[in-house]
Amino acid sequence: MTTSVPEPGSVSNKTQALGERFRAVYRTNPQGIFRAPGRVNLIGEHTDYNDGFVMPAAIDFSCYTAVGARADNMLCLYSEQFQESAEFDLNDLEGPPTKHWSDYIRGVAAIMQEEGYRLRGANLLVDGLVPVGSGLSSSAAIEVSTAFALASLARLNLPLLELAQLCQRAENTYTGARCGIMDQFISCFGKQDYALMLDCRTLEATYLKLPANVFLVICNTMVRHELAAGEYNARRASCERVVETLRKSLPHVRALRDVTMENLEAHRGRITEVDFRRARHVITEDARVNDAKAALESSDLIRFGQLMYLSHESLDQDYTVSCRELNFMVDIARKVEGVYGSRMTGGGFGGCTINLVESKMISEFRTAVAQDYENLTGLSPQIFVSHPAAGASELPL
Repeated sequence: MTTSVPEPGSVSNKTQALGERFRAVYRTNPQGIFRAPGRVNLIGEHTDYNDGFVMPAAIDFSCYTAVGARADNMLCLYSEQFQESAEFDLNDLEGPPTKHWSDYIRGVAAIMQEEGYRLRGANLLVDGLVPVGSGLSSSAAIEVSTAFALASLARLNLPLLELAQLCQRAENTYTGARCGIMDQFISCFGKQDYALMLDCRTLEATYLKLPANVFLVICNTMVRHELAAGEYNARRASCERVVETLRKSLPHVRALRDVTMENLEAHRGRITEVDFRRARHVITEDARVNDAKAALESSDLIRFGQLMYLSHESLDQDYTVSCRELNFMVDIARKVEGVYGSRMTGGGFGGCTINLVESKMISEFRTAVAQDYENLTGLSPQIFVSHPAAGASELPL
């Protein structure tokens, strides 16, 4: 199944439809509608929580949140995607993750209040169009759109960077995912037609224009292996163990960002082979992101694509977060004319690949991937075509 991005003119239709659904659920009009996009990461995987470098782009699939004020202190939620309701008292938001979609909204409200922001009771209608479990950061999209909505309703003027950081903390604390800042940052700061290279330590961002003759083509494997969340945290723990070990003799080391391959090799006997290989991925991936920046700045798409393939190989062999289906997708893409590069995107263990494809070859690429992948796996992939998109915004009512 192939899905193209929505046309810009459909935004007004989306706003109208959300307004109608809000009135049907809450018997009143919304006071604001907000959108926040999902993302792909072109290169730089599992480097963000190591103070490293990433290169994401926002995509044309977003989470939409309509909001209206309540007279009481309740947060009343309704998800169009799950056709479910939930509600919370603003004075009683604490609690462990429940693995329910409402954790993301509860967490955002709780963290905002912990930071001293006074929220109002609210009705929220959420419609998430970012595929869940695909590695396209539907979680950041719902967090950011919710934070925008709650802040607007309470007439809070939060700096965009602070809003992104609050959303990251909400995901860390209320869903148990120890993610870095990348997903929330790009959902807030995305720019039409541009990828963004982010230094996850300094939060310095550099916008990099993608050539007009290439598209981002996202291929969903349609699998999501259950071990993903626990294995993500296990890899973060591996990185932290290596840093702790190296810091004993290299006190300047605060994160794997500060470690060279020479440092790592010199301490190889003091760390496990698994931790060594995971650290090696992070160190070499940071170098690849910097090389990819130089390639884009010189419009060298062939070099950029080579770096994407090298990134995927490292994620598969050293960080071991790929899987059979993701590898199939990348192998298929390698053989298609007009594909500059392909790699898994997101945490891994399923989800999507991101492919940089020449515009005139999009149709051939979609056909080849759909047919070959289904022949290999029996699964029919979703294929999304997108330009880099703008970050979160309020929509006109």
